[in-house]
Amino acid sequence: MKGLFASFAVATALERVALTKPELTMDEMVKSINGEHQETSAKYGAPAPVVIHDYQNAQYFGPITVGTPGEQLQVVYDTGSSNLWVPEKKCCSFLTRHNLYHHKKSSTYSQNGTSFNIAYGSGPVSGYYSQDSITIGNVEVKEYTFAEVNNVKGLGLAYTVGKFDGICGMGWDSISVDGVQTPLQGLLASGKMKEPVFAFFMGNQADGELVIGGVDKAHYSGSFSYVPLHSEGYWQVNLDGLKLEGKKIGSTPYAIVDSGTSVMAGPTADVKLIASALSLGSIAGKEYTVDCSKKYELAFTLAGKDYALTQDDMLLANSGGTCIMGMIGIDVPAPRGPLWIMGDVFMRKYYVQFDAGQKRIGIATSTKSVSEVEV
Repeated sequence: MKGLFASFAVATALERVALTKPELTMDEMVKSINGEHQETSAKYGAPAPVVIHDYQNAQYFGPITVGTPGEQLQVVYDTGSSNLWVPEKKCCSFLTRHNLYHHKKSSTYSQNGTSFNIAYGSGPVSGYYSQDSITIGNVEVKEYTFAEVNNVKGLGLAYTVGKFDGICGMGWDSISVDGVQTPLQGLLASGKMKEPVFAFFMGNQADGELVIGGVDKAHYSGSFSYVPLHSEGYWQVNLDGLKLEGKKIGSTPYAIVDSGTSVMAGPTADVKLIASALSLGSIAGKEYTVDCSKKYELAFTLAGKDYALTQDDMLLANSGGTCIMGMIGIDVPAPRGPLWIMGDVFMRKYYVQFDAGQKRIGIATSTKSVSEVEV
């Protein structure tokens, strides 16, 4: 590994050197320990926290810095995609409240110009590729290729009134549009991550946290249970089964953990079975309503362990005793699907680490929000 080896001059004679133990004051000892800690952190990279803001439990986003001097934008850190894009100065109307990237202001910008197009579940965006430095947490990735987007019409009102500026995909390279290096690959290649791991804590109407290079023990209780990846594209795992009130329901074999989807989304057939069993109401055949007082438990079995969601976890807006359920039907076509999308509804209850080194996810029960943690 580069940097671990060096040449040394060979001594031509032996000398006897008297070894003495230095006497350090307590203050000097503390400074020495702190200095060693700082040197180690600088060399290997201490876990880097990114505050994840919560907008109505529907959009979760945090800062990324692009260019030199850095411009800060707010992006959705999305484990369901693998490209980074930010809006450029021609992206939006002059009335926009979004932060924009201005490449002419950056001394580290390099032109690429190749066209970029990507389609999300909510719609397409397009623009062109550029290259510049990006920083996530305290990890800088130099000469990184990402997209400057100048057309976001496909995202519609969700983007116009939304709080996020762009999207930073945290998935694997097999789903990267045009095969460009993914943000995850860039972070790993930087050599500044203490561990090849990142972890999410999703707040509930409060700020959360993304840790780059480790986990935050303040935000989970107990120990992690690990689930090996089935494939490297999305963070996809085998779904052993789905249980409603302890009884097996549906037959979907796979699931993904997707920080970029605000709800739980499953194959239409599975969702209809659940809706029928719980006597849910329907809104235009897409969203479901339920009596807010109704009690139930929906459990996902992963690697032999049940991860349960109750009515308190699943409910969204409350309107006069009728609640919107955080579950919709989406049919992901083969070869990626069919699968369940375990979105922010799941990640609010469970703290999830994404382990790129061992190709697995770790799941533990979430504890307090960032704002509630004692300093």
